[in-house]
Amino acid sequence: MGGQACVFYGAAEFSRDTDFAILAEVANLARLRRALDDLRAEPIAVPPFELKYLRRGHVLHFRCQHPDALRMRVDVMSRMRGVDCFAKLWRRRTTLSLPDKTRCDLLPLPGLVQAKKTQRDKDWPMIRRLVEAHYFAHHTKPNRSQLRFWLTELRTAQLLVKVAHSHPGLTESLAARRPMLACALAGKTAELEQSLLAEELAVRAEDKDYWLPLRQELEALRHAL
Repeated sequence: MGGQACVFYGAAEFSRDTDFAILAEVANLARLRRALDDLRAEPIAVPPFELKYLRRGHVLHFRCQHPDALRMRVDVMSRMRGVDCFAKLWRRRTTLSLPDKTRCDLLPLPGLVQAKKTQRDKDWPMIRRLVEAHYFAHHTKPNRSQLRFWLTELRTAQLLVKVAHSHPGLTESLAARRPMLACALAGKTAELEQSLLAEELAVRAEDKDYWLPLRQELEALRHAL
């Protein structure tokens, strides 16, 4: 659900870790423990490896000591701000088969884009590349779902204008959800760029507010150790 998923979706990113979204249930946590034991993975930060922290939206952090994955970091979470619950994500997942027949279940692209809407600087160029890559892969014969995704998530002004002009009816229907689409329909690229920046800043602030109580909880746990 992180940098590795971005690579699979065609928006290459150098990633030092592997992020997983998992179902936060007792039996599934036991399976995760066995997998981490196989990797000789050790917790490297708070919170503790407990179900209640996953359910509250915390991230569990591990470092692998197995020779085949030496020093690889693994981050695990179950809840993400603005992202659907795990059951919906699982139903909509993208499944890829690697050359060695290994199966990879990826966070669905809309979910990955939402998960990337953080306060971190590095995530916003990645969102742009993810949606652009999807656009260029499917723009010749897009379906309605893809068009809705581009109109609500594209962060490239020129492409937003292009899609809006090609599908004005759908664009107008989505303008209440994303007001900047009115600028896209009017071809006002400069105003659209300003709206995209304002949208990014607003979402960054939302993410900061979301994490504040969770970070306070982590600080309390650190001091209690």
